[in-house]
Formats: sequence, C-alpha cells, structure tokens
Amino acid sequence: MESCSKQKSVQQMKIYFIFFKAATRCLDDSFVLCATLCLTTVNVYDLCFTQAFTGDHGLWNRGLSFSKEKLVALITAAKKNGVDFIYAISPGLDITFSNPKEVATLKRKLDQVSGFGCSSFSLLFDDIETEMCPADKQAFSSFAHAQVAVTNEVFTHLGQPDTFLFCPTDYCAAFCTPNVSQSAYLHTVGENLLPGIDVLWTGPKVVSHHITVESIVEVSSVLKRAPVIWDNIHANDYDPQRIFMGPYKDRPTDLIPKLRGVLTNPNCEYHPNFVAIHTLATWCRSEGGRGGGQRDVEMTGGGDDEAGSDPCYSPKRALTLALTDWLQEFLSTDQPGGPRPLNPTHLKKESSDEEPMQTDVGDPVYVPGSGDNPLFTAEPLTLDDLQLLSELFYLPYEHGSTARTMLTELDWLKAHREAVGDAETEMTAEWRSRAKCFDVMCVAVFTMFNRLSNAPNRSILYDLYNYICDIKSGVTLARAYVKQLGGQSRPSAQVMTDDPEPWGFRGGLSGEFQRMLPCHGNRDLFRHPPMTSVYSIRPFCPEDKTEIQKIHMEMQRGEAKAPAAALPALISDGLAGGQLSPSPNCGLVLEDERGVCGYALGLTDATAAALNNQRTLPGDFPSLVTMQLHPRVTDPAPARRMIGSLLSLMKTSGSRGVFCELRQGDRRMFDFYSKLGSFTTLKMAGLPQDVVAMGTSL
Repeated sequence: MESCSKQKSVQQMKIYFIFFKAATRCLDDSFVLCATLCLTTVNVYDLCFTQAFTGDHGLWNRGLSFSKEKLVALITAAKKNGVDFIYAISPGLDITFSNPKEVATLKRKLDQVSGFGCSSFSLLFDDIETEMCPADKQAFSSFAHAQVAVTNEVFTHLGQPDTFLFCPTDYCAAFCTPNVSQSAYLHTVGENLLPGIDVLWTGPKVVSHHITVESIVEVSSVLKRAPVIWDNIHANDYDPQRIFMGPYKDRPTDLIPKLRGVLTNPNCEYHPNFVAIHTLATWCRSEGGRGGGQRDVEMTGGGDDEAGSDPCYSPKRALTLALTDWLQEFLSTDQPGGPRPLNPTHLKKESSDEEPMQTDVGDPVYVPGSGDNPLFTAEPLTLDDLQLLSELFYLPYEHGSTARTMLTELDWLKAHREAVGDAETEMTAEWRSRAKCFDVMCVAVFTMFNRLSNAPNRSILYDLYNYICDIKSGVTLARAYVKQLGGQSRPSAQVMTDDPEPWGFRGGLSGEFQRMLPCHGNRDLFRHPPMTSVYSIRPFCPEDKTEIQKIHMEMQRGEAKAPAAALPALISDGLAGGQLSPSPNCGLVLEDERGVCGYALGLTDATAAALNNQRTLPGDFPSLVTMQLHPRVTDPAPARRMIGSLLSLMKTSGSRGVFCELRQGDRRMFDFYSKLGSFTTLKMAGLPQDVVAMGTSL
C-alpha cells in the first residue's frame, strides 16, 4: 500500500495524552508529569498533549470557550516542557458542512488559536448523529464525504501542520456497518482524506479489551494509513464510581511499528494517571529491544508468567516500576515531577506570606496515661499498599488478583454458610479458615486506607479519597456480614435490613434505572450464575401467526425512529406478517412462561418472493430464513439452538444455502448472525440501500 509505505518509522511514533480537567487545574504540572515520565526516558518518541475543551464539543461557533490567558498559559507551559500542545475541536454537533460561512468561522477560530502559538490541531467527529441536514444532503453524497471535505479544507488552510488528527464517527470496529473491511464510511475516509492527516481509532470497541496486530492491519488497509490508537483502557469519564490504576496491557509491542501513535485517554482525575502514563512509556521503551538492540527496561526472566505472552513487555513488571516511582511522589509534599525530599526537615517551607498556625511550642510533650487512648501514629506508606490500591482499582475488564480473591472467597463463604453449625466438621473448619483469610485481606484494605490518608502528598490523596472511602465502606460491610455468618458478631442491621440508610448502599437514579434492566450485572467482572428462564422450542402452527405478527411489529417499531411504513421492505416481512407461509416443517416457535417470545421461519424456495420485491437471488442461496426475538429474551442460547434446528430442517428439505435480510438499524440481529460464525454478507441485486443480506451454505 503506497500511502502506508511513506509513513514515519517507529522511532517517530507519537504518544498523545488527553487531560480534560487536569490541564485547566494544574497547568504546568500536567506537562511536567508527561515530560518526566516519558520524554526523559522515551527519547525516540514525540510527546503530544491534546486538550479537547468540553465547551468546544458543540456550540463551537460561538467564539472561544476558553479564556485567552489560560489557553496561552497552557501552550506556553507545554513548550517549556518540550510537549506539543494540540488544540482539538468538535464541530460535528451543529455545523452545516455545506455552509461556507460556518466553515469560515471554524477556520477563523483555529486561526485565533494558532495566533496564540499553537501549531497542532485536531477535528473530532465522534459521538454525533449521522443524519445530515437537507442542505448537506444536496451538497454531499454521504456524511463521510462532508466530514472529509471540511477537514481537508481546514488542514490546507492551516498550512498542512505536521500534527493534525481526525476522529471519525465510526471510530471503532463495533460502529462499522457491516464490518471494518466493508465499511463505506471508512473507505470514503481512507480514499479522500489527505495523507498528512492522522486518523484516530479506538480498536474493536470504544473501550477495547484487546487490540491485535491483525485488527490494525485491517483498518490500516481501509484507511490507507496507519492509525493513531485512541486508547480508552484507563478512561473513567463514563462512570464516576470507577477509576483505573492497572498497567497498560493487552496491546502487543508488535503493534508499535504499525501505528502512527498512541493517544491515551486516562482518568478524569489528574494524579492517579501516574500509573497509566508510566506503564505506557514502559510499553513503548520495551519495543526498543526488537531486532537485537538493547532495551531500556528488561522485561524477561525472574519467573514472571506474563512475560511469555510478549517477550518485550510484562504488564506486571511495568506496574511494579510505576508504583515504585509513584511511592516517592506520595512521600513528597512537592508536586509530581519536582524534587522528592524524603527527609521531614526538608518539608518545611522556607518562607511564607501566610500567618503561621499557633502551636503549643515549648509546652511539654503530651504522654498518655495508662488508661488513656494511645496517640495515633501514622505508619509510612509501602509499595505493598500501592500494589493493593492498584489491584482494587485495576482495569475495565479485570480486577487485580487481590480483588478477585476477595470476591471469590466472599462468594464461597456466602454459598457455604450452612457449614457453620454447632457440630465441628471438615467443612466447618474450612469455612472458618477461609473466613479468617478473608478477614486478613479486609484488614489490609483498612491499613492501606489509613496509610494513604496520612501520606505527605495531600494532592494525590484528594484525588483518591472518594474512591478509597468507597472501597473501605464496601469491604467493611462485607467483613461484618462474614463475621455475622460465623457467629463472631451480632447480626449487622445494615446488611440485613430492608430499609438501609442512604450511606449504606449505592444509589442514584442512574443505578435504579440499570437495576430495572434485564442485562444489569451481566458485565460484572465477577460473574454470579445468571438467573435463567425456561424456554421451549416447538414447531410452528397456523395459530401462532397472531403472536408472531405482534413480535414482528414491535421489533419494527424499535428499529428506527421513522414509522414502519417508511422502513425498507424485506422479503421476510411477508413471512412474519402472514402474507407468506413457511415451507412445510420449516417453522419454529420459542416460548417461555409468558407465551410466544420468538420465531424462526424458513422458505426453501424464495425465488418468487424475491421477484415480487425486485431482488435477484444468489444462485447458491435460494432459501430464505427469518428469526426474531422479543426484547425480554436476553439469553442468546435458545436463539442459537432455534436457528440451528431450523437450518437442519431446511437442509433435510433439500436446501443447499439460505440467506436472511436485515435492516441496518437492527443491530441486535445483525450481531447475532455475525457471531454465529457461519453467516457472511452477500451481494444481492436490487437490495435497498439500508438493507444487508447475509447467508450461509448448508
């Protein structure tokens, strides 16, 4: 691919950082943290700092959303610390792409920022509606063409800066229809976006668990350039109750030569991002050993079982390196990146304009009596404490080892609570032993909380305090419950009452909405056995038509905002609507305790039905199938069993291949067929624009 062959080498790959709140609060310190953790150790990489002002995510054309003084201060601080400041703006919410005045306004605003000393920019079109206004529909053939046209014009107007980032609306594989390689949107971007513009990409999902080399090769081929990974692995802006302090992981170092950069979108809180940035820097440095060269950080040997998955990088060792350095920041009253005095005599300010607090200087030291409470003495924070902190607030897709162990033990103790009785048995002894181990882990959490609360660096503590208070509260309740089960304490009213005080449970309107949904808890990292319904699959009979029509109409209403009459017609609408009858022995119905909740219908010869809908069937796929489930069916297992049974029946009836039609808005069924593994997208003459055909051979 010619355009990709001209990309910069790995030595020029850029590392980007996003700080939405931190930069406005800490200014110089944000860049000090970036430069200290990365520039001084990763000197083969360029370092960039992206500031996406929340006020510029919509209403962008109302003037600067940030004061000139603060913006100039940010740019100046970045330059002083050797960091490239990038001004990012999101015009996609309300811009009319075809209106020259609005494009001129966008240019004028970026010219203002350029006048302040900024030379790097980004246009973000993420998380916006894809429906164009009437004027844009007349001017552009697609939403992608509109975005690319404006982006190219702005890029050229600014003199084609060395750093210019573009975030597409389909910025991850999950958003692409029908997939990455066949996405019309991405192909338009790749073929028309000027080659000097870098494209942001989050991976398979918005928050990607794994990012593989194969997936990057695929999207690079479509975009005709290597992407910049917008990595949300440490992002917590979607849930204020979570924070992530685990290592950068599940991205092989083989990715580095295939990327234009990595942009980390870390926690909203400033100080806890030390681990995210430090481990990302280690990840980049570890790649230096490829080809026989000397790596900056040794990642092999020592019995680390994680090292075998990537010979150049171990997340576990990278985390230890980060926490070791972070510990020194906790023990210092200076800001991260500055001097690290460990001697208490160095912690005093040499001069201050503030009135000193009055103390009992000269009074004799108080010594408690034998009956008095002893004086509290703060124990120093240790590396083990920070290791525990990280494991309790690890990563979006996994808890740390201690957190997993605590959840496993609590689940076992609760499930085997009947073992605690009057008679001493082997099971009773095991229960008490495991309860004791659980208690030790709880005490470790309390000890970590106390040590963190008394660490000299109060700025770090203030960013962490709400989170460590929350986990201490949860662990306290769990500990009390286990002690109650073991008969070591009186029953806890807070655990058992059906009317707890507000401080004793996680509330809020958002939480109540989620708990009412059928899938709530399905994404818990510690999986409990799911509550299951009993389903039965039986042959279709004519009396089922009414119920099938109800499900069909209900699902149609949910597929699009437009009325059902405006939806593109499917051949299968006749089957579900009762105008066509399924072939003999080619219809199944799914039932639960409430009645019919799904159907799978087949037509062994769909030629006539296709002609009535102006379709021409592929020769290898003469048969039609359609399946739909009521929204209350959340378990995919009965659906897989039903479609498998239908395909077997149709093969027995002589069919050699089947196809189905799906509207693009029906993401639920599209994902279902895609994950079956056997269905692939088909080309079919006469197919409406918003309809996808998929098929499988029998």
